[in-house]
Amino acid sequence: MNEINPAQSGSSTAGEALLKVSGLNAFYGRAHILFDVGLEVRRGEVVALMGRNGAGKSTTMKAVMGLMDRAQGSVSFLGNDISRAKPYQISRMGMGFVPEDRRVFADLTVLENLEVGRQPARPDAVEWTPQKLFDLFPNLGEMPLRPGGQMSGGEQQMLTVSRTLMGNPYLVLLDEPSEGVAPVIVEQMANMIMTLKREGMSILLSEQNLHFAELVSDRAYVLENGHIRYQGTMAQLAADEDVRRAYLSV
Repeated sequence: MNEINPAQSGSSTAGEALLKVSGLNAFYGRAHILFDVGLEVRRGEVVALMGRNGAGKSTTMKAVMGLMDRAQGSVSFLGNDISRAKPYQISRMGMGFVPEDRRVFADLTVLENLEVGRQPARPDAVEWTPQKLFDLFPNLGEMPLRPGGQMSGGEQQMLTVSRTLMGNPYLVLLDEPSEGVAPVIVEQMANMIMTLKREGMSILLSEQNLHFAELVSDRAYVLENGHIRYQGTMAQLAADEDVRRAYLSV
């Protein structure tokens, strides 16, 4: 079993590091949730953050995005220290976040939801438009005037991803995209992630579904009780039965 020091960062030849996290600790009140988490996402890379329910995956993403009231450690994005930055400042730098609970604006149409997420074009980043997103998610293209509150869970998931992409991010934090949606939507999500990767985007993916993660990810970190217990390529993780049994099996 390839267990590691929690602060050790992964290596990849995908490109320069966009996101570097070191010694990340996070708290809910007095409860200590993350313990010296360290990870790295490089340009053009899809990295899976894996673990059972309650392992700390969503908390890690919230802490990186500046959404935790109490967090300690170093978070660097595009070479800038964002450890104390506000979420809106991090978003404006080119990091997008797709939360697990979707949070669409129920009274706004698909197009209006997309407009809420619009940010200016960025150097060396993909520029997204509603039409380009409708090509990516044809279901949304069939309902541009439908209110968000009248969409299925899977359609809302597509809309939340699309709204985030309207910010033209360099890196997307994608929290549990396959959770609670129909298999056909899961397939579309996998295709979407591969399309974004081909466009040169980077993704940090929180996921429990090993098959889904294996389809789209280059590397993986495995969390247990707020500690990084394993890191390696996705192929190494898929082949390591001891790690899967210890940290991923229900």
